[in-house]
Amino acid sequence: MGALVLGGGGLTGVSWEWGVLAGLAAAGIDLRDAELVVGTSAGSVVGAQVAAGLDLEERFTAQFTALETGAPARMARVDLARSAWAVLSSREPARAGARLGRMALNARTGPEAARAAVMRARLPVRDWPERPLLVTAVDAATGAFTVFDRSGEATLLEAVGASCAVPGVYPPVTIGGRRYIDGGARSATNADLAAGHEAVVVIAPVTQGLGAIKSVAGQAADLRRAGAKVVVISPDPASRRAFGRNSLDPARRPPAARAGHRQAVSVAEAVAAVWEAA
Repeated sequence: MGALVLGGGGLTGVSWEWGVLAGLAAAGIDLRDAELVVGTSAGSVVGAQVAAGLDLEERFTAQFTALETGAPARMARVDLARSAWAVLSSREPARAGARLGRMALNARTGPEAARAAVMRARLPVRDWPERPLLVTAVDAATGAFTVFDRSGEATLLEAVGASCAVPGVYPPVTIGGRRYIDGGARSATNADLAAGHEAVVVIAPVTQGLGAIKSVAGQAADLRRAGAKVVVISPDPASRRAFGRNSLDPARRPPAARAGHRQAVSVAEAVAAVWEAA
């Protein structure tokens, strides 16, 4: 089969992606058959489990249980402004990534070990799967785009933690003496990593580009020009309402999961047309 690309979008993005995947599976389209899984940020959490072959319906159901308590994480307004400036003032993705990296390295986000413990609790798989999985991140010092896979030195937990290290919210993750931030600092999906596959399904909670960050539509268009059949699933109005205003609010997980499951019905035919052609 083709490639499955899972994009970033916070806790609500994780739950929504599970809803979409489980809904498609109920319609007879099991995307665990993908030859390649690409995960960015929230998509790396989901992608690691999809590539490992975990049951989609069980992961969907899990979005309604063991909800985290306490105040949800959020980015301060000053950090939002700094992030926007870093991206809009840079024409090259690496330069934007380096500026976001400096912000992340200087932010007061708590100890890295505490964040690693949270990620460990959220990720029910520990080892890199046999199925090809690419997890994206950005070097906080240089802004260089980095892709982790099972052949490298990063553990799966480290790679996923790095891919989810939102600048200004969570601490950068140390791997091999270097520190890394969210793969979304380069692209919401990094769908270009699916180049060379005949069919590509992109599930993207966030689609827009900004400055040096290319939009999902732009990356999908590049894949199509190269000959791939591509379908992009992005939140419909009901899903966007379900997300609420803070994608990092665990209380929004259940409505986001339900919305994704419902939306899968409306996109199943388009997904099948691409996936079954591979």
